[in-house]
Amino acid sequence: MVRHQECTMEEDSRDNRALQLWRKTLTAPAPFADETNCQCQAPHEKLTIAQARLGTPVDRPVRVYADGIFDLFHSGHARALMQAKTLFPNSYLLVGVCSDDLTHKFKGFTVMNEAERYEALRHCRYVDEVIRNAPWTLTPEFLEKHKIDFVAHDDIPYSSAGSDDVYKHIKEAGMFVPTQRTEGISTSDIITRIVRDYDVYARRNLQRGYTAKELNVSFINEKRYRFQNQVDKMKEKVKNVEERSKEFVNRVEEKSHDLIQKWEEKSREFIGNFLELFGPDGAWKQMFQERSSRMLQALSPKQSPVSSPTRSRSPSRSPSPTFSWLPLKTSPPSSPKAASASISSMSEGDEDEK
Repeated sequence: MVRHQECTMEEDSRDNRALQLWRKTLTAPAPFADETNCQCQAPHEKLTIAQARLGTPVDRPVRVYADGIFDLFHSGHARALMQAKTLFPNSYLLVGVCSDDLTHKFKGFTVMNEAERYEALRHCRYVDEVIRNAPWTLTPEFLEKHKIDFVAHDDIPYSSAGSDDVYKHIKEAGMFVPTQRTEGISTSDIITRIVRDYDVYARRNLQRGYTAKELNVSFINEKRYRFQNQVDKMKEKVKNVEERSKEFVNRVEEKSHDLIQKWEEKSREFIGNFLELFGPDGAWKQMFQERSSRMLQALSPKQSPVSSPTRSRSPSRSPSPTFSWLPLKTSPPSSPKAASASISSMSEGDEDEK
């Protein structure tokens, strides 16, 4: 019973330490090996890969070591470190980064200096500890100093420093665990892209304010790059104008379509209203007929009533004589006296009528 409680307490203590370490790696950069006391205090017994995959030992994590140059840190580096971190159920990942001197001597010039490469590794979430100035070839003393259980790297033989494979002795000791390379991405590929498209990146940095001296560009090339930048700007403006013109034409077409639709709707409405007002049975015709009948009634004279008394004529006046327009045959007067007598008689007759 007591033994069971002690084992439970040890497991809880181990879980707490693992949880604290996990939280620390998520909230702070990984520590440097020469600035921390993160040393494995438990007895360091040699493990096999099978034992490590079963989760043993229970009193400490499996210490896995991965090394490299890590210039222009990219996703291929991160994937390799993720594989090294997840090789075993409980592992502690140490990452060794070679210095500039060793790298320039055995591999070549780097884009990033050693301080920049160290900091890039510290901020990868899979890394628990960074070892600066790591050796090019791993020695037993180095493995013992850092209590390394296994070394993780891709399985391709790495020939360097006069050796066909710098990890040959590690493989023979049973401490090598292979990881898979990420195809399509490497530091050399990135540098190849930059060299291949050198003019593009030189123009890009000139446009962003870098001087020709900082870019190591000659005077003639600087003017050529700046001229090309101006040409590209003009092309971009022309392209933007074309796109805006297309958008404007599309909007005009949409608006014209809407206007035609509205005009058709209004035209139908106008024609319907016109026919309703002025058609054969329209309201205007009825109103015109009513007003016409009223006007005719107002203009026509009223007829006299039948029972009205007849106007009597004055007895002193005789009815007006009826004249006949037929010519009368008269005989000419026989003498002047007779003519004057007839004229006087006609005048008397007129006076009598009056």
